[in-house]
Amino acid sequence: MAISKIGTLTIGQAPRPDIAPLLDAALPPQVACIHAGLLDGLDDEAIAARFAVQPGGAVLTSRLLDGRAVVMDKAAVGTAVQEKIHALDAQGCDIIALLCTGEFHGLTTQRAWLMAPDLILPATQTALVGQRRAGILVPLASQIDSEKEKWRGLAVAPVFAVASPYTAPEEEVAAAARSLAQQGAEVILTDCMGYTAWHKDICAREAALPVLLANQLLADLMRNLL
Repeated sequence: MAISKIGTLTIGQAPRPDIAPLLDAALPPQVACIHAGLLDGLDDEAIAARFAVQPGGAVLTSRLLDGRAVVMDKAAVGTAVQEKIHALDAQGCDIIALLCTGEFHGLTTQRAWLMAPDLILPATQTALVGQRRAGILVPLASQIDSEKEKWRGLAVAPVFAVASPYTAPEEEVAAAARSLAQQGAEVILTDCMGYTAWHKDICAREAALPVLLANQLLADLMRNLL
């Protein structure tokens, strides 16, 4: 199947200025791209009405067009993600790349090739890490417990630190990187699509460790399908 159109789906609002250029650079000129967002066209009130965080529930965070971060109920996001995937499928996308590292179970397409980071990236990164201890950088402290399950395939139990890719200043990112190194990490994995080369450079400098960016890895894998 020749790939002529891909769709990207962020759980925030599209296009994502922190991710879209990276993905666009991976596309040959003959491949069209649709950037879609779960929250496209929704104001704060509508977002709160549909995606309000539930007591004790798992959460995800993403970015709005104005640069603000938003925290949402993970279960509600999962339902809406499937709806958006069906819409992109109906628009003729040959590949649909989900721009979120959160775990979603049972996502389906009618014909498109779905690139789901929660299935692809942990397996790839686990193989790369091998017997080393990974340091996982997550956006929210409340995500650590749920992320431990996602990374259960690592040979050595990982360590965690928190710094939001959307709101954390440089010193907070630097402190998180140093914390991972102090906990014995030998490589840093960014567990959110929002972390950029800026975050990578800070982490590499402060921890003196290799850093694997989730969005860069997804873009590299997508490039090899085109």
